[in-house]
Amino acid sequence: MSHSHYQNPLVERYCSDQMSFIFSPDFKFRTWRKLWISLAKAEQELGLPITDEQIAELEANRDNINYEVAVQREKETRHDVMSHVYAYGVQCPEAKGIIHLGATSAYVGDNTDLIQIRDGLLLVGKRLRAVIRSLSAFAENYAAMPTLGFTHFQPAQLTTVGKRAALWLQDLVLDHEDLEHRIESLRFRGVKGTTGTQASFLNLFNGDHEKVLALDHKVTHAAGFSKNYITGQTYPRRVDAQVTAVLAGIAQSASKFAHDLRLLANLKEIEEPFAANQIGSSAMAYKRNPMRAERITSLARYVITSAQSPAFTAATQWFERTLDDSANKRISIPESFLAIDAILMIFKNVVDGLVVYPKMIERRIQAELPFMMTENILMEAVKRGGDRQELHESIRVHSIEAGKQVKMEGRDNDLLDRIAADVEFGLTREALDEIMNPTLYVGRSAEQVGEFVASEIRPILARHPGEGDEDVELKV
Repeated sequence: MSHSHYQNPLVERYCSDQMSFIFSPDFKFRTWRKLWISLAKAEQELGLPITDEQIAELEANRDNINYEVAVQREKETRHDVMSHVYAYGVQCPEAKGIIHLGATSAYVGDNTDLIQIRDGLLLVGKRLRAVIRSLSAFAENYAAMPTLGFTHFQPAQLTTVGKRAALWLQDLVLDHEDLEHRIESLRFRGVKGTTGTQASFLNLFNGDHEKVLALDHKVTHAAGFSKNYITGQTYPRRVDAQVTAVLAGIAQSASKFAHDLRLLANLKEIEEPFAANQIGSSAMAYKRNPMRAERITSLARYVITSAQSPAFTAATQWFERTLDDSANKRISIPESFLAIDAILMIFKNVVDGLVVYPKMIERRIQAELPFMMTENILMEAVKRGGDRQELHESIRVHSIEAGKQVKMEGRDNDLLDRIAADVEFGLTREALDEIMNPTLYVGRSAEQVGEFVASEIRPILARHPGEGDEDVELKV
């Protein structure tokens, strides 16, 4: 590692080796050579004068890339594809005349991009399902544990810890649906020629349209795709915008989870894992900063904003193509994948180590529940012969006074004591305690979690058998 040049933190600190390799020079240029071999094989099968010896020579040097030759040649030609054609030809003197036969630069450039996108999406899917698997286990484990719900970050009716996790899960399920659709609908550029008309290949095959069509299909299937796009010189740049929109959606869901967790950490109800020797602050030794959740929100912000670049590129392409996409694509597409890969690994690491503090959760419930149970108290008092309108006014007055005790005096909520002392209600403190059980106020939260996991989560995981629940070790 060089300490005198900028290093991309997404690679050095955050993403996995698997995702980094997909967008590495080795993956890219080996794929170029695979595509040239596929093209030569298909052209030979369809009758062009290409020998078995030429193809064997290409295959023998497929992974032995002479980078130094390509780099030197690009300095002279200012053209990356032709520099690699030249470098391959240096290694394959018998086959150099048929390398890239009939093709344009987009044949290797765009088709490789689509292969990288496909493989990247498949890895993202695996990472996303790993989070879904872990989070669904957490949701089921805490499905029935009451907790204070919030609207506007103000105390609201009770929910459960597991139900809140199910809301996080639902966002991920929606993301997974989008991801699966994008993978299934992704196509190949195929063999299209300079402006997408296949004119050069039609010329090679002496006007035989069926052979040109067969060539396109053979190369497409060899790359693992079932369909290809109708194109100009490049595959539609809308595809990049669609793909990064899916990644941005996952980033949004992850960020929502991380924001909620940061708030819960402040409330001391749920925290992310904290290593034994981890330091929260250089000055405040007691601090347990939610640095992993903060890292998720930080990287998510990058993915969300990065999705705008392919959108602008798609909106501003001219006719069959312009080159103002190239430099942008080299950055925005790979880095979006690298960042979402890191986000999902951190997400799983956090979920696997979530720390729940039941006593703090119960304490907050006890502080707020008296206000939330006033309707139940009112109904119970009416059953005992009280006047509903008069009791409602009394509860309103008692609630205001109890609120003052909490907010202005810093005292405990004494609403139930006030009601028990008011003969108008005819309720003892013991009677009030009986209807203060938090489980009476969570509705169908636990049942909703079970139903959601059974109907939505298990089918997703069942469609992808054999995926292990491997631990994620973060780099930093």
